[in-house]
Amino acid sequence: MIKTAVIGFGLSARVFHLPFIASNTDFKLVGISTSQPEVAECWPGVQIYADADSLIQHTDASLIVITAPNRAHFSLAKTALLAGKDVLVEKPLAVTMFEAIELQKLAQQRQRKLAVFHNRRFDDDFVALQQLLQSGQLGAVQLMYSRFDRFRPQVQARWKESAEPGNGVLYDLAPHLLDQVIVLFGAPDSITASCQSLRAGAPQGDATGIDYFQLRLDYLATATLPARQVVLSSSPFCAHPAPRFELHGTGGSVISYGLDPQEQLLRDALQQTPQQATAVFTSADWQQRPHNRHAEIWTQAGKTILPFAASHYGDFYQQLALYLQDLGPAPVPLADAILGLQLIELALQSSTQQRAVILPEAVPVPL
Repeated sequence: MIKTAVIGFGLSARVFHLPFIASNTDFKLVGISTSQPEVAECWPGVQIYADADSLIQHTDASLIVITAPNRAHFSLAKTALLAGKDVLVEKPLAVTMFEAIELQKLAQQRQRKLAVFHNRRFDDDFVALQQLLQSGQLGAVQLMYSRFDRFRPQVQARWKESAEPGNGVLYDLAPHLLDQVIVLFGAPDSITASCQSLRAGAPQGDATGIDYFQLRLDYLATATLPARQVVLSSSPFCAHPAPRFELHGTGGSVISYGLDPQEQLLRDALQQTPQQATAVFTSADWQQRPHNRHAEIWTQAGKTILPFAASHYGDFYQQLALYLQDLGPAPVPLADAILGLQLIELALQSSTQQRAVILPEAVPVPL
């Protein structure tokens, strides 16, 4: 059994990590670091630490899960690795590509496991689209749109929306979209981006982070594949149900709407029964989550329906357990996470310089 301790008790920890750790028999939750008093009531019998450093230095956990604000990911992961712990970091792995590479090298030197959490690889629509592309039904995909919109016209007073490096939707939502594209198509040849702060300032008058982006990833034609273009975007002003995915290929098109309901079901369960975080997994709503979830496939023969099977974010922890025991690969290769951070940094460069930026042939290694 993998003794596990979690740094943080915010939404990420309570929705995406603690329920799945507690419900997986390969893991044993032994510690949480937080200043929030309700944690003891929600997780009785678990050792509570006042801060992350105390947890890292005193817990007997072999795995540390980091759900702190993005700016702290690098320093906390480094401290945990130096303390001889395996580490799982909530996305993004770090704020910069070079920080991520340094963590990768440190984990190798210390012979510890380092992993990054990208739960959207386990969304029902994305899993179905992967299978569809593998079937070859769409032919060669030449155009893809992927959107993760919200209707949040007012800035919220929370760290994710501040102008501090590593915040804003470019580090909150773009990592999901980029990671999915990397899974499907690998690294693009160039990126052209617009990254903006469109909303009025925060209530306290503070500067706000990027709240809108459009990223265009271009793939050059090869000897076996035509050119491909991928457009990723997120807006805080989208109140209508825009498509989540659109893919257009030489054999047809596919379009889907809405988000995998897992996150919302977990949020709702947390509000109703915060002391029973795993109860959602036995609820009727959880069992019925794929109800009416589907995409439309359009070809010359007309329209067909692609039903979505129920996916499960717990599959990430299943794969993580195998990885930690040297029985399987990491759920998300570190190389993919590093490429995602590189694309974010190049997107910022492209947006500032208002030009396309060509990806270097190799990731530069810091001295």
